[in-house]
Formats: sequence, structure tokens, C-alpha cells
Amino acid sequence: MKKNSKFVYLISPKKIKSNFFYNDLINIFKSKKVFYFQLRLKNEKPRKIVFIGKKIKKICKRFNVKLIINDSPLLAKKIGADGCHLGQSDYSVRYARNILKKKIIGVTCHNSKKLIKKAIIDKPSYIAIGAFFSSKTKKVKYKASIELLKMAKKMTKIPIVVIGGINFKNYKKLILNKANFLAISGYIWNNKKLNPFEALNKLK
Repeated sequence: MKKNSKFVYLISPKKIKSNFFYNDLINIFKSKKVFYFQLRLKNEKPRKIVFIGKKIKKICKRFNVKLIINDSPLLAKKIGADGCHLGQSDYSVRYARNILKKKIIGVTCHNSKKLIKKAIIDKPSYIAIGAFFSSKTKKVKYKASIELLKMAKKMTKIPIVVIGGINFKNYKKLILNKANFLAISGYIWNNKKLNPFEALNKLK
């Protein structure tokens, strides 16, 4: 089955503690499987996010990876990122569009047909649905099904990002059901058996 060769939407670890992270990121990007990289640092001060974001932006640019900033269109603009990702409790797509103009704006729709329909009207760059599997990165409040993915694909041509506990054992089912991108975090950064590059390389 033909699929996008850059099918990974990589989400950062919760904390970026050392320079080893940047080396790991370079190795991961060399795989040419990552299309988006989302910087998601919920507990850092904005100034620290901007500092880290600008360093990551240089690496993303080198490997032609789209840098997305979680939650804040204002920080995305400050960093000069490619766009931002909005949760349901964040800003509206319209507000983000006013700040970021034609840049990428993604929106979380959890497991809700209603939120998917609303998002289609708002015209984001992509729609994220999940969680498809249980995850150690985030407590699963919303459980999504393959049926919802199939339905979303019929409803819109907007790319669909699937999220939630995705790893080497379960990712193929989502690809086969035409998910455009797999959002992955814990499997890459918290893998006890494989380093980040090895973990990513198992996804073919």
C-alpha cells in the first residue's frame, strides 16, 4: 500500500533536559520519516520555550520538518515556527489564523464526531483524533475507534493525525485505515529497549 513516506508527527518529551536531546533529534530526522515535530512543554515558562524552540527550528529547517508549537499561536509566531496546535481549551482556529495567517494550524477533536464537524467548518490544516490506544504520556480521557477514523476520512479531505499510545505493535492498523500522520511521543522518548532512532526505525 502506498503511503506518505513522511508519516510521523513526532511530539517532544515533556521536558528537554540536556543537549543529548538535540543529537537524538538530528538522528531521528535523518530517517526522513518525520513530517511534523511538535514542541509540547506544558510546564516551562514562555521564555524557555522560545529559547528551546529557536534551537529546534534550526534543526527542523535543515531536515525540512515542520515545527509546530503546542497551545500558543503567539509563541509560534515569536519562534518563527511553521504553525501551532490547538487543544479544545485553547484559542479558536479563527484567532490563531489572525496571528499566524497562512501557517499550519492543527486542532484536537478527541473522539467526537461533533468536534470533527466543527473543525471542518473552521478549516484547520489538520485534525487530530484519539486516543486510539492507552498511553503513558497522557491519561486517556477520550477513546477513539477505527470506525471514527474511517468516518472522518469520508467526511473531509483535511489530513487526519491519529494519536494515543501508538507504537511498533499497533501502528499498521492506523496506516491501513488511511490515517495521514501518526502522532507519537512516549514510544520514542520513553522506550526502555530502544533508543529514539531505533524506535522510529522500526516504523516502516
